[in-house]
Amino acid sequence: MQKNYNNTGTPDELLAWDKEVIWHPYTPLTGAADPILITGGEGVYLHTADGRKIIDAVSSWWVNIHGHANPYIARALAEQASTLEHVIFAGFTHAPAIRLAKNLLTILPQGQSRIFFSDNGSTAVEVGIKMAIQYWYNRGITQKKKVIAIQGAYHGDTFGSMSVSDRSIFTDPFQSYLFETVFIDFPTAANEADVIDQFRRYVAQGDVAAFIYEPLVQGAAGMRIYTPAVLNALLEEAQAHDVLCIADEVFTGFGRTGKLFASEYCVYQPDIVTVSKGITGGTIALGVTSCTDKIAQAFQTEDFRKTLFHGHSYTANPITCAAANASFDLLTDPDCRYRMDRISRQQEAFAAQMGNHPAVLEARSLGTILRIELRTEEGTGYEHSLRKKIFPYFIERNILLRPLGNILYVLPPYVMTEEALQTVYTAIEEFIQTLPTKA
Repeated sequence: MQKNYNNTGTPDELLAWDKEVIWHPYTPLTGAADPILITGGEGVYLHTADGRKIIDAVSSWWVNIHGHANPYIARALAEQASTLEHVIFAGFTHAPAIRLAKNLLTILPQGQSRIFFSDNGSTAVEVGIKMAIQYWYNRGITQKKKVIAIQGAYHGDTFGSMSVSDRSIFTDPFQSYLFETVFIDFPTAANEADVIDQFRRYVAQGDVAAFIYEPLVQGAAGMRIYTPAVLNALLEEAQAHDVLCIADEVFTGFGRTGKLFASEYCVYQPDIVTVSKGITGGTIALGVTSCTDKIAQAFQTEDFRKTLFHGHSYTANPITCAAANASFDLLTDPDCRYRMDRISRQQEAFAAQMGNHPAVLEARSLGTILRIELRTEEGTGYEHSLRKKIFPYFIERNILLRPLGNILYVLPPYVMTEEALQTVYTAIEEFIQTLPTKA
């Protein structure tokens, strides 16, 4: 029998080797808790080496929408792996990529017509920024160089995506290497009119190339939600002043906000869309940048120097595309829509229930996203001390919730049952009861 080298070593040996050789993301090399060894997954559960079943209530960093080890996606992966594992995508093509591009264009925001493949959310954004900047370059328009983003934005960890992200703990060491971005205030109920006026003044100057935004929800900033009305007004102003609009749907895409894409809440649609995360159902990394014919036309020339010189070794990997096509089949099945709607109703009801708790500053939901901001004297932020208490509290109760500072959020796979989600809610209620409250 063939040996499975991936499982060689006892759990203790594997964890010791991990500590010696692996550098985990967003994790200090000294002082962090030991990672949990996962041996498998099924549906909403992660199986640990010591026999526990952990409810994955954050979809493993927002990517897993159809449950772990989904058999339909697994079969698609295996079948493609035995046919064609990879081929260079410059000068070659293959059916899984063509089918995926056609599939995506049936559900992406209105007007999208071209698909460019990359490897993850950051690179999808990177490509979108380069498309927008080179669009003006190819047309010989030199004054349009500025990019506008929203305060609190997080668009990724590559240098272009960091440049259009909020200046924070994530970007501090690299400040002097990032290109200048104009940030408008985050829209709230109190300042929407001011934000629109602020945006209007910037775009009226005629030197703005693009506006990049996370539509309706800023994920890493603490699941901050703003209204479709204010976003629609910003997009209207942008398009009136010939500013390209880049919708970063890496997080919000594939149903998270209650619609397949958050852009569907608006009348005005983006010129460029970036997606990743849920695109393969959480199985393999894939990034996609789509654009309208308007963008593509600036590159449709025999002038070789106007080519979009961007590519990745694993661009449009056939196995990855096969996984994404299988995920698309599941996503567009009416049963998935039913489950998304049921989770959305459950999240909305729990948000309403928790909104009046004295330890809760705000509880909101949008689609399958639930956000609970805990009231503290320390304020709000990714470095908030509560993050060190929240994660272990829930892990001890076999629930994976990874907070954003003092922000608790629940973002379940669409296969989450009503009972499993209620288990998460009960644990949240019990945790909140442990917090101090003031009259």
